[in-house]
Amino acid sequence: MPPSALDRLAHLQIDYPMLFKLTNPLAGKVSHCGVLEFVADEGLIYIPYWMMENMLLQEGDIVNVKNASLSKGTYVKLQPHTTDFLDVSNPKAILETSLRSYSCLTTGDTIMVPYNNKKFYIDIVEAKPSAAISIIETDCEVDFAPPLDYKEPEKPLKSKVSPEVEEEPPNKIPKFNPFSGSARRLDGKPAEAVAAPVLQPHKAEATTSDANGSTPSTSGSRKRSGKLVFGSNADQNSNGVPKPAVKEAKQESSKKEEEPKFQAFTGKKYSLKN
Repeated sequence: MPPSALDRLAHLQIDYPMLFKLTNPLAGKVSHCGVLEFVADEGLIYIPYWMMENMLLQEGDIVNVKNASLSKGTYVKLQPHTTDFLDVSNPKAILETSLRSYSCLTTGDTIMVPYNNKKFYIDIVEAKPSAAISIIETDCEVDFAPPLDYKEPEKPLKSKVSPEVEEEPPNKIPKFNPFSGSARRLDGKPAEAVAAPVLQPHKAEATTSDANGSTPSTSGSRKRSGKLVFGSNADQNSNGVPKPAVKEAKQESSKKEEEPKFQAFTGKKYSLKN
């Protein structure tokens, strides 16, 4: 800045260190900075080129300069332009060394950090407690946002298994059937299959009785063992015709009567003597 600016500031009540607010009236851009020396030509000020880029200034443009009082910063969030800055071995130490040449930071500005013959540009994304803060003799918390050209790694796609390679379903386990083996004899002889007897239900047969309730006849009263008679009219249909079972019973009884009866001591007589 020119020496006349120092004379003007000496007669004003200002806070030290001296901080200034720069405004580009044409583009409406605002930034903040400190002062290095008062040795410039009258009517001229010299600012770094990266500040001119932030404020969209060209050489010879008009800039409004105003003294400002900024609070000390407690938090700042930075965003590098490229991922190369993440490859630096110790970015914290590099920032501490580079920011010593800065007296204040303004949200929206872009600063340049030189390292190993490279220039890393970093955006000021956020600042607390205000949009413009002083970083002289203060402990400030620094946070980093992902670089502008950072891309999240793509998730690996799940390989689709072709239907030919699909696993076959497990074989069904047969159910347990007890006593399903073959029979064997203790004497070594082959076992013969014995068919289980088939039980057939017995048909009930009934006897006929007289219409007046008299006792049944002799031939009809003879029934097979194990047969039951239900009711006196069980042997007749609704028309009074005897059922076929009665005829069969009569035929069986007639056959039994025809068979000769056993007679005791009917054989020949023999003597032990001649």
